[in-house]
Amino acid sequence: MANETSVNNRQVIVATIASVLGWSLDLFDLFLILYVAPTVGSLFFPSKIQTLSLASVFAAFAISVLVRPLGSAFFGNYADKWGRKRAMIITVTGVGVATSLLGTLPTFNRVGLLAPILFLLIRVLQGIFVGGVTASTHTIGTETVAPRWRGLMSGLISGGASIGSLVASIVLFIVTSIFPGEAFKVWGWRFMFFSGLLCVVFGIILYKTLEESPIWLQMKEREQLNKKPVETPLKTLLSKAYAPILLINIIIVAGAASQYYLTSGYLPSFLELVNQVSRSTVGKIMISGSIVAFISPVLVGHLSEMIGRKKTFLLTGIINLFIVPVIYLQLSQIHTYSIMVLFTIIISFLGNAAYAPVLIFLNERFPTEIRASGTALSWNIGFAIGGLMPTFVTALSPTLKYIPTRLIAFLIGVTILFLIGSLVSPETKGRF
Repeated sequence: MANETSVNNRQVIVATIASVLGWSLDLFDLFLILYVAPTVGSLFFPSKIQTLSLASVFAAFAISVLVRPLGSAFFGNYADKWGRKRAMIITVTGVGVATSLLGTLPTFNRVGLLAPILFLLIRVLQGIFVGGVTASTHTIGTETVAPRWRGLMSGLISGGASIGSLVASIVLFIVTSIFPGEAFKVWGWRFMFFSGLLCVVFGIILYKTLEESPIWLQMKEREQLNKKPVETPLKTLLSKAYAPILLINIIIVAGAASQYYLTSGYLPSFLELVNQVSRSTVGKIMISGSIVAFISPVLVGHLSEMIGRKKTFLLTGIINLFIVPVIYLQLSQIHTYSIMVLFTIIISFLGNAAYAPVLIFLNERFPTEIRASGTALSWNIGFAIGGLMPTFVTALSPTLKYIPTRLIAFLIGVTILFLIGSLVSPETKGRF
């Protein structure tokens, strides 16, 4: 392959770090709201019914997820036409700024309904930028490494989510230690959001050393030689030739994303509300879960390079269908710290395994000309659907004791959806 001979080790290393950290830094910003959901719910969406207040926060999270396809459509088109690197710098910076703005907002007690309105507006802005992040982070890494490492790269980038979760867990532990108890409701949650600016500064420094995707550069050279007008990537993606591919992609991504959100995404709230664990203890427990959640997609992503994407999807889906619901049911009934850590590790490992090969699977479904748009749009529509699951689980739980059964029911349903999508999908390994 051309990119194997024209890319040096430094470029591969920088592209890998940029893709992994670029995605993890933005997932860090998103995990912040999941980790402070109960507090934010009482401050911006107060209600006498605790589950409704919490559901409102998850709805705010879901809104930002629902607008991600808009960001992926715009910035995916931008990345296909103007380059992955430019798109990455713009979107990563935008997410960090939007996250920090959340920490400046007045609460419901001070400005009434204006508080949740402002909160939702900034969440929409954040969601648009996050939707654009996938256009660059999910393509530049896989387009730079040699073909034999693309499954591993897919797992590494997917594992970036757990790095974001890990950093958010560490920040949660530090902030709750500095602002314990009621102090967290006054200042702690604000500093959680302010920490997003540190990621932006670090990201900008890193991206100054990043080089453009060699495969994208080769594509632009061919376009200049041919001197033929190129159709808009989004128009090509929505044509009859690619619309069916997009639909199957969305089914698979939605199933994988739902498993992710109902495991790693929901665990912090589950531990706090169902197991009645303190916020600082939740932070410590989730650190172990985040470490395992990084190892899982790396291993499973590379496994897909050996046995294929389709077989990996089916294997992880079947395991999750039978094991994760049982573990969740057991977790809801215990209060021993060591057992909670063990169950968190198992759930985190399995929940993250499901979507490990999704990134490279999407890359292999589209040619370079529309890869960023196709990957980003498939990913973000699927994750928009998956991001709704925590809201549904919480809203359909009359009281806290109903959360485990509702959660298990949704997990079984989305895993079956994931398996159906995997069965009707072709094997894509080697079609880059």
